[in-house]
Amino acid sequence: MDGYDVAAALRDGVADRRAAWRFIRAFAAAWAEPLRDNDGVDPQELGAAQERLGIPLPAALREAYLLFGRRDDLTSNQDWLAAPNGLSVDREVLVFRHENQNAASWGIPVAAVADPDPPVLVEHDAGWQPFLDRVSLACVEMVLSETLFAPGDRDNAAEVPAELIELVEKNYRRVNFPEYPSWADPADPIRWYSAPGQLLRMDGGGEWAWLYVRGRTAEERERIEQAVPARWAIGHS
Repeated sequence: MDGYDVAAALRDGVADRRAAWRFIRAFAAAWAEPLRDNDGVDPQELGAAQERLGIPLPAALREAYLLFGRRDDLTSNQDWLAAPNGLSVDREVLVFRHENQNAASWGIPVAAVADPDPPVLVEHDAGWQPFLDRVSLACVEMVLSETLFAPGDRDNAAEVPAELIELVEKNYRRVNFPEYPSWADPADPIRWYSAPGQLLRMDGGGEWAWLYVRGRTAEERERIEQAVPARWAIGHS
């Protein structure tokens, strides 16, 4: 499955949470390891979390934990998905994910937990702000981003000027996924691009942006580096 193309897989977007789980299953099989029955958390852990917090967990969040809650390679390479016993409530927000240095968190408004697939907020200096409209979308984003930053020699990053932003937009297919804000600077939109075996995330736009890339193989990463003549942060030998 070296030629798996995220943009082709998401050509119809992520219509609902079942579509999100189908994509995550296919993506994991192509870019990591297939999901297995024991990759989810024990349902009793989720029940204990609900009892401790005194609120129900939204269906989409429960389904995500049951499907891949133990797969750190999909959830916790850079930032991290809280274990069920680490779920918490902060200022009427159910917090389920944290930035690696605790500079930001992701959560669900407590007022919306009865919604099967409620919106997700991100918290940084400006407080809680809108992130994505559905938990299932935030799970797709999490899996893509955490795979992007997985260990190994298949990733790289560069700050790119406007002409290279245009080059990426011209030569790579835009993934049909909603634009969403960077936690570090909500004014910077994040967009995804891909080609078979290649995945790119663009943080920002205008005159400059950060480009994060990963190849399905080291050779695919090299192809990205050759196609985008940037000052790459990592020198691979």
